[in-house]
Amino acid sequence: MNKKIRTNAVDHLFDAILSLREKEECYTFFEDLCTVNELLSLSQRFEVATMLRDRKTYLEIADKTGASTATISRVNRSLNYGNDGYEMVFNRMENKEPAE
Repeated sequence: MNKKIRTNAVDHLFDAILSLREKEECYTFFEDLCTVNELLSLSQRFEVATMLRDRKTYLEIADKTGASTATISRVNRSLNYGNDGYEMVFNRMENKEPAE
């Protein structure tokens, strides 16, 4: 874990996110928290990660998501050398495992 992001402010933000109970609450909170472009960028990265995990090519991913090859490469690096955060979420979504 990157120690630079472990701050009281980030902890506070994550506590707020963890308090959300349903998708509609997420929309309400994130629409206030993020710009439309920030939210779309986050969702694009998650879609890119999903497609990389499904072994789609960079060209297929770029065509479907509009992501640049630089973005696809960054997400791929996180999938391969990151903290396994994507994998944790994918597993929970597939297994419908409740968040802890």
